Amino acid sequence: MSASEGPSLLFVNQHYAPDFASTAQHLTDLAEHLAAKGFEVHVLCSRGHYLSGEMDVPAEETRNGVHVHRVRTTAFGRDGTLGRLADYASFFLQVLGRLLTGRRYDAVVSLTTPPLLPVAMALTRALRGQPYGIWSMDLHPEAEAAMGMIDGDGSLGRVLYALTDWSYRRAEFVVDLGPYMKRRIHRKGVAEEALHTIPVWNKKDEVVPIPDEENPLVEEVGLEEKFVVMYSGNAGLGHRFEEVLGAAKRFDGRSDIHFLFVGSGPRREEIENFAERHDLSNLTYLDYFPRDQIKYSLSLADVHLLTLRPSFAGIAVPGKLYGILATGKPVLMVGPEASDSGETIQRHEVGTLVDPGRLGGEADAVDAVVEAIRHLRGFPEERQAIGARGREVFLDRFEQETCCEQWAELLGREVGTP
Repeated sequence: MSASEGPSLLFVNQHYAPDFASTAQHLTDLAEHLAAKGFEVHVLCSRGHYLSGEMDVPAEETRNGVHVHRVRTTAFGRDGTLGRLADYASFFLQVLGRLLTGRRYDAVVSLTTPPLLPVAMALTRALRGQPYGIWSMDLHPEAEAAMGMIDGDGSLGRVLYALTDWSYRRAEFVVDLGPYMKRRIHRKGVAEEALHTIPVWNKKDEVVPIPDEENPLVEEVGLEEKFVVMYSGNAGLGHRFEEVLGAAKRFDGRSDIHFLFVGSGPRREEIENFAERHDLSNLTYLDYFPRDQIKYSLSLADVHLLTLRPSFAGIAVPGKLYGILATGKPVLMVGPEASDSGETIQRHEVGTLVDPGRLGGEADAVDAVVEAIRHLRGFPEERQAIGARGREVFLDRFEQETCCEQWAELLGREVGTP
């Protein structure tokens, strides 16, 4: 394989195109953008698909100028915690072996899937002097502690924190997704000058507002004459759905309001079981649509849902917010005001925020969600104005070209320009 004249970069993440995991999509966008600017871009990822673990993609290929190297790992997919841990561990070991024995790059950039991946970078730097940066999509083991999977103050928790904090401090640079995440990373001992905030994004031509009369999915899904409250994406353990499901139960029996969930995740079964247990006729759960249909699927909504558990503020920044803004639809967030997403929504007035922590309890939070939906349903001109404002904010701050250029400038300072 002949190298280009540009600085050499290796991005490491468990998933890459054609996989549709969120990190795969963003990494693909960035890698192809940098390759087009003259960087020599490589990606090291797994051959296993995000959901199924199935390995039906080539081990080596060049996609749109990006050299993709895929390693074979265990293939349990997303079914079960033990299976995910096995996939994580086997990928980590494969990556560490490649980094310790393979070629050197001007810089390696580690994402945070699997959770301890940056530790492999720190070990490689310690043993080979390989410089690296971290693209912090989520914080670990903070996420595991927030979910109650580990005791952050226990022996295992202390070891995991020590390893990951060390890996962050050893990095040449760290890219965070917002000010709340930046503060958490800074507390790990990372110097302020090493921290750079670059949000994730959507493509302005890929996610556009589509009127109902031009959207073939409206009839296909059966949403004619419906006010659609939509949750699209991963229903993860860091998200909260109690208030949303409570609102769906309150609205059951109204034929004009429908709750639509699209995607998957560890809490999908819980949501579907709730709908079945309460015999909800106003809730539908669909699988992911292909990426080339995302503008149609996201435009099904009249209002988009975004949820976050309070303990995840600064740990995770739901990237779905930027797709919501791109559709020109308002967002209804159920989660903490003091979070990166909450701050964006309030500062730019692109939706409604219900913070259960500031209310009397779950029942009050359900009341607030119900009232927000009723208000948005009853005032279409206000809804359209909020959505239009969101689209403007997206084009100005969260569009792919803008964010990827910030990356190109950062890497140009770190390793030189092509």
